[in-house]
Amino acid sequence: MIFMSRLRGERFLTETTQNYEVHPPRQRWTHLALIVKDINASIAWYEKHTHMSLLSRTEDENGYGAWLGDPSDPAQADSPFILVMAQFFEGKDPFAPANHGILGPFAHIGIEVIAREDIDRIAETAKQEGCLALPPTQMPPPIGYICFLKDPDGNNVEFSYDQGVYEEARKIWGSHDNAS
Repeated sequence: MIFMSRLRGERFLTETTQNYEVHPPRQRWTHLALIVKDINASIAWYEKHTHMSLLSRTEDENGYGAWLGDPSDPAQADSPFILVMAQFFEGKDPFAPANHGILGPFAHIGIEVIAREDIDRIAETAKQEGCLALPPTQMPPPIGYICFLKDPDGNNVEFSYDQGVYEEARKIWGSHDNAS
C-alpha cells in the first residue's frame, strides 16, 4: 500500500521507482476499490457470497489491503479484474478528512450468474443472513432477473441472470476463447 504513504507524503518514491517486472501490454481495466471497516469480515463475506477468493493480502504502517478475484477464470492471468479492499488504521487514511461513500442505491458491483435459479439461491442465503437488499426481481431488458445484497460495509452487490453483458460483449468484440 505504498501509494497510501505517497499520498500522505510520508514516503517518497522517485518517478523511476518500479516495483514489478511484468506490466500489461496495453491499457486495461484492472480493479474496483472499496474502503472497508473490517477487512477480515469483508474477505469472508465476498468469499462466501461471490465466486471470488483471496489473491493477495498486504499490511503496512497505514493499514491492511486485500485483492480478491476469480481463480477459476483462465483469462484472469492475462486480463485480471480484481476487487481491491483497504482498511486504514486510525489516523492513517490518506484521503481524510473526506468521507468514504458506499456503492448504492444505484451504484453497485455487478455479477452475472449462469442460471436463474442461482439468483433465488443467492437471495435465500442472503435473506437468512440479513444482507438481502432487494429480493429476486424481474426487470425489463437489458437488466434481467436480479437481486441485490449488502456487503458488511453497506455496498450494493447485484447478482443478475439474463442481463446480456456477456452476450453483448462477445457479439460486439468477439470471443477470444473456445468456450461457447
